[in-house]
Amino acid sequence: MQTENKMATMPVSKLLINMSIPLMVSLLIQSLYNIVDGIFVARLSENALTATSLAYPLQVVMITVSVGTAIGVNAELSRLLGEKNFNEVTRIAVTGLILTIASSVLFLFVGALFADQIASTLSKDAEISHLCGQYLHICMVFCSGIFIEMMFQRFLQASGRTFLSMISLVVGALTNIILDPILIFGYFGCPAMGIQGAATATVIGQWLGAVIACLLNTFLNREVKLSFKDFKISKSAVAKIYLIGAPTMITNGMPSVMVAVMNAILMPFSPSAVAFFGVYYKLQNFLLMPINGLGQACLPIISYNYGTGNFSRIRKVFRYSIPAAIIISLIATVIFLAVPQALLGLFSAGEEMLAIGVPGLRIISTTFVFASVTVILGYASSGLGNSIILMIGTLIRQFAVLLPAAYLLATTLGIQYVWYAFLPAEIITVVFMIIASRKQYQKSHSSHSSS
Repeated sequence: MQTENKMATMPVSKLLINMSIPLMVSLLIQSLYNIVDGIFVARLSENALTATSLAYPLQVVMITVSVGTAIGVNAELSRLLGEKNFNEVTRIAVTGLILTIASSVLFLFVGALFADQIASTLSKDAEISHLCGQYLHICMVFCSGIFIEMMFQRFLQASGRTFLSMISLVVGALTNIILDPILIFGYFGCPAMGIQGAATATVIGQWLGAVIACLLNTFLNREVKLSFKDFKISKSAVAKIYLIGAPTMITNGMPSVMVAVMNAILMPFSPSAVAFFGVYYKLQNFLLMPINGLGQACLPIISYNYGTGNFSRIRKVFRYSIPAAIIISLIATVIFLAVPQALLGLFSAGEEMLAIGVPGLRIISTTFVFASVTVILGYASSGLGNSIILMIGTLIRQFAVLLPAAYLLATTLGIQYVWYAFLPAEIITVVFMIIASRKQYQKSHSSHSSS
């Protein structure tokens, strides 16, 4: 406990590499199993792929709540570790675990009681609605695994142990990838479960990842320990967690609302457009996941050094992380521009989806550079104690600009022009993020200096 944490001593460039690469790998593999789900489900039928695309926003809502709580805990734990306030570290960790389990129970009941009704509102097609309801029911009833997994991973990340965090996520994701074809198509004596097999593989992977993360934190994380002795949940601890966590939940939940509204805009034109948009979202998440890994590494580093008052190290985080994110986004852009047919072909895309999707991928990819800067600045601002900046930026991008522009272009010029709405949305957002995050850094520096 007396050993100085590497977030205070390791050179920043090396520290970013040390912490971000395990996160990048784990997030890439996690995103890969979403793609694998889509590939195998697409082999069942395009209706099955459309059903999972319609279910995806609600899955994102569950992940959003789990991530929001976990990020609030992560930021607070890293700051407290910087201050070496270990008693408060334990109190925040236990509070976070109780909150995340309570949240998962809420989704469990909603899934058990209302999955079919929710699916019926997402599509009027009887087959698609039925498939969507089957998929949602399993994912929601057994969702506690992803909540618990996410929280214990953040305990590890808060103390700089991103490699251990990676292990739990990789084990869960690889389990899902292996089980997908077995449970969907019925290999090795298992019954062919179809779309229910895809959902079952997902929740089994999540629960296994949760068990691994719990064990790793219990035996290998010396700084974040759980103790329920004489514990009483306090309003102040909950408030500290959700000061960061609540805006993060709203921010991460907005894309699911955006996807649902975009699906509503696209469905009257073509179900293939909805299927394509679901495929695009999975591909984009996969290719840009390294940027999220880099951003997630920035958050505890900045929070820890904010706790110690070392702003020179915080400036170096900005200096190294933003160019790195831009380089990653340029690589993703080149891939989308060069081989869109091959990317869509992974999902058994038919002629109509290819006609819509090939130009769509190329147009949207031109916005990746702007999005990469937005992601890094959002995580950095959260590390400085202000996650509202990213929430407002996301609100501007998706609701003030993207969706209105997409609707206008679709109804006036046609569906092939919808994808141009992404460009003004990303440019306006990144300008706001640059201005707001700079002001937050100056405010945090000034307040810390005066204290």
